[in-house]
Amino acid sequence: ITFCTGSLGANPKNDLPGMIARLGKHIHFIHLRNVKWEDDGSFHEADHLNGSVNMFSIMWELIKEQAKRNASGKAVVDIPMRPDHGHQFSFDAGRNFYPGYSAIGRMRGLAELRGLESGIRGMLSFT
Repeated sequence: ITFCTGSLGANPKNDLPGMIARLGKHIHFIHLRNVKWEDDGSFHEADHLNGSVNMFSIMWELIKEQAKRNASGKAVVDIPMRPDHGHQFSFDAGRNFYPGYSAIGRMRGLAELRGLESGIRGMLSFT
């Protein structure tokens, strides 16, 4: 499974952390992005850490899944992830790219998500 938090997170009824907990062994790629739900049922792209999807809980479950894989004794690699749909910054103005795939916006998203991952891993080392 390629697990896309943006596509699956568009429906507020989807329990993404629960889905990861149940389907984790089948997930082989993570597509991390966030959406903001509107009262009328619509949604739009949002910052990776500031949308309606609880990215902390998602990252927590992904780290737990990775720990299960590592504990299995099999040779495993980290589950690959890709932040997507970063926001456009002035550096990207006038440059040719597909919407949502600006260089600086995606790098910002990657930095935020790696920081979140590092923070959770640091918390777990104290438990």
